[in-house]
Amino acid sequence: MGGESKNKKGNAMAEEKRSFEMSRWSLDDLYPSGSSKEMERAIEDLKKKVEKFEAYRAELTDNVAFDKFLVVIKDLEEITKLMQRIGGYAELWFTEDTQDQAAQTLVARMEQLSADLSNRILFFNLWWKALDDDSAEKLMKDSGDYRYWLEEMRHFKPYTLSEPEEKVINIKDVTGSRALNMLYDAYTNRYMFKLKVDGKEKEMTRGELMSYVRRPDADLRARAYQALYRVYGNDGPILGQMYQTLTRDWRNELIGLRGYPTPISARNLANDIPDEVVDTLLDVSQKNAGLFQRFFKLKARLLKMDKLRRYDIYAPVTSSSKEFAFGSAVELVLDSFEQFEPRFAQLAHKVISEKHVDSEVRKGKQSGAFCATITPELTPWVLTNYQGHSDDVATLAHELGHAIHSLLASDHSIFTQHACLPLAETASTFGEMMLVDRLLEEESDQSVRRDLLFRQVDDSYATIMRQAFFALFEKQAHEMTNNGASVDELSAAYFENLKTQFGDSLEIGEEFKWEWVSIPHIYHTPFYVYAYAFGQLLVLSLYSQFKQEGDAFKPRYINILSSGGSKAPVQILKEAGVDVYQAAFWQGGFDVVDGLIAQLENLA
Repeated sequence: MGGESKNKKGNAMAEEKRSFEMSRWSLDDLYPSGSSKEMERAIEDLKKKVEKFEAYRAELTDNVAFDKFLVVIKDLEEITKLMQRIGGYAELWFTEDTQDQAAQTLVARMEQLSADLSNRILFFNLWWKALDDDSAEKLMKDSGDYRYWLEEMRHFKPYTLSEPEEKVINIKDVTGSRALNMLYDAYTNRYMFKLKVDGKEKEMTRGELMSYVRRPDADLRARAYQALYRVYGNDGPILGQMYQTLTRDWRNELIGLRGYPTPISARNLANDIPDEVVDTLLDVSQKNAGLFQRFFKLKARLLKMDKLRRYDIYAPVTSSSKEFAFGSAVELVLDSFEQFEPRFAQLAHKVISEKHVDSEVRKGKQSGAFCATITPELTPWVLTNYQGHSDDVATLAHELGHAIHSLLASDHSIFTQHACLPLAETASTFGEMMLVDRLLEEESDQSVRRDLLFRQVDDSYATIMRQAFFALFEKQAHEMTNNGASVDELSAAYFENLKTQFGDSLEIGEEFKWEWVSIPHIYHTPFYVYAYAFGQLLVLSLYSQFKQEGDAFKPRYINILSSGGSKAPVQILKEAGVDVYQAAFWQGGFDVVDGLIAQLENLA
């Protein structure tokens, strides 16, 4: 009886998977609309909660009772949840259509409201950082899940300003860096690109255009890249000025006012990753540039080219052009998760079935892909621009991996649910690797299998080496801008960065000097990008452990994910047997890539 019921349930789930179609997500779990009564009531409720919280200012003394302290934290948690919920709706609505003026207006309104209200509750953060160590330790001793969040706040004590100064910065950011980033998004997401395909000129989004850089036609690949950087290059001086303004703002605040030693050290502290660990990661990455240069030379041989061009680095080595309907992609991803751990499939299915995935390609929609966790109680939202290629299936697995990470950590407070950026890529990249294993397992076409193996190394390049060199460029660009460099000089420096990265393995078209102005991460979240290299190398190591250990590995891995941001990342990884201080650990990740390349060399 039970077996029959289970079988019926499995069949129903499989049927549902096949029926999934591309669609716009639903934001109804947040609010019916940006102008709804529910939204306005939530905003009023938020203001009342903040007003109530302000009364705690007088009660926060050196000898505040623990019970009172806990009440204050819980009220702050509720304020944070509601603020995230309202602001999250605005941001998600804006990404649906960055040209929607109502969405733009709501985002701007929420930015201002958030800054105003954050300033009114700022006193708690400043009081906590200023508290003497003994008093702080007494309060943290029994604080449970809040402990790491409380400890982490105090790490910023040396870089915290007075309350009036902090308030001024919050206000400044609304019409400063955050406004400039929204302008960059609105400006670049309206771009449409023209490309002649099969004799007909087509107008397309960036996401659609980039699908052609993985096509067999070498001329088409070149023209796709040229079309991309023609548009970005035309606006390069303007986009470059936006970037320079953001880097000056970053330096003025974080070094000039707060006293961080370097631009990147502010990100490292926010990630709770020691500077020396990041330095080691980037150093080992630079030393392994030759590994991918070797790969590109192999690819050139297989493509019967004397030397690859930068246009060709993602070129398929086979004629396979297999495409996947969205329903099939969903089934593949869920099944690959199921094979590893049934709970992973259930959690991913939850995201899709609750209509929290926006998979359509639309004009004005934000390009790329992301996963947004609003609060621990809410299922995350996932945005992709699905076009049916195998890399789109991999992207779906990647973003749903993020969602699984969030859901596994949802028992934590909103203050401790989110893993730091370098660990945040763990589940997503692991999810991609599970998918590739599944595809290789069931694929009988040898050309498709070889293409999948090549794509693994392609993706390793894009996630490790490319991102590490982005981070190296960021470090250089911040210094150059501080020293008065022009936009053209930054473009020249970026071009030299590419030459160092690729060596003699390929030729680089002049238009690639504008690639840096097309990278949203370096605008929105300076020094974010090394998190990808960190996460990928970490996952390569973890996945190799999984292949060796099987089921014995799973509890350690699940513990990493379910810890979220409740402990220092170095501690979380130490408990899993990983020492990120050692260059040998990072080299181990590159050794896995070396093995993949060796396999491909043998196939060739």
